[in-house]
Amino acid sequence: MLRIALIQQHASPDRDENIARGLFALAEAAQSGAELVCFAELAFERFHPQSPADGPVVGLAQPVPGPLTDAFTAAAREQGVVVILNLFERDGQKTFDTSPVIDADGTLLGKTRMVHITDYPCFHEQDYYAPGDTGAPVYATAVGSIGVAICYDRHYPEYMRALALSSAEIVVVPQAGVEGEWPDGLYEAEMRVAAFQNGYFVALCNRVGEEEHLAFSGESFVSAPDGTVVARSPGGEDSILYADVDLHAVHDSHARRLFLRDRRPSLYPNWLTSTDRVCNPGV
Repeated sequence: MLRIALIQQHASPDRDENIARGLFALAEAAQSGAELVCFAELAFERFHPQSPADGPVVGLAQPVPGPLTDAFTAAAREQGVVVILNLFERDGQKTFDTSPVIDADGTLLGKTRMVHITDYPCFHEQDYYAPGDTGAPVYATAVGSIGVAICYDRHYPEYMRALALSSAEIVVVPQAGVEGEWPDGLYEAEMRVAAFQNGYFVALCNRVGEEEHLAFSGESFVSAPDGTVVARSPGGEDSILYADVDLHAVHDSHARRLFLRDRRPSLYPNWLTSTDRVCNPGV
């Protein structure tokens, strides 16, 4: 069994204080047996896109690697846990919504950038993020194969399928979801269906707390490959959600035994990129 911990915490205007609380929560999760620790979207700062940008935003962002990832690579190495972060990344004059992936020995394995960038009231994301250029990577970690679907990317079935075709066993979703989006709503159902259709665990880690224009709901959850929710955080409060998962369920799932095996991609070659590769259902 693998123990996943989803760190659901509010973000104050003080980034250093947020990071300190995140590191404390990581240590607490590790002491409680977690081997994979995940954080929500922009976990350590206010949610910038809730207001339109009133000038250059590059000064709000930070490099990867950089001081924040350095702190968490050290913590991952000390605690022996895999860590999935999310932050506002600066790369030259471009900025991205980015999830660094850190292995249990403290190695920064890489980073996933949000591919699809939305824009509507209180989610002025095109003011802040360039479209991601990293594709849909899957990382071989100490605890299994992990993909990341950052917030809006979860709405794209082709992105979620691409992670399965690269043999993801767990898909982590760093999220900024507001009150009323779930539980028992369409957005939760969407993740449960993605888990079922693709045969992996989905671990959605949401923000929580009231900010300038938005109230983030929390209610993080984990869905198994059969589409059932196996763990859920409370709404409206900081918490650590633990979920004990058996990765054998991935390889025993309908998707890995049947759906992916019986695909006919030659009939729909443009639905996914030419670099997709089919999983071996027997692995």
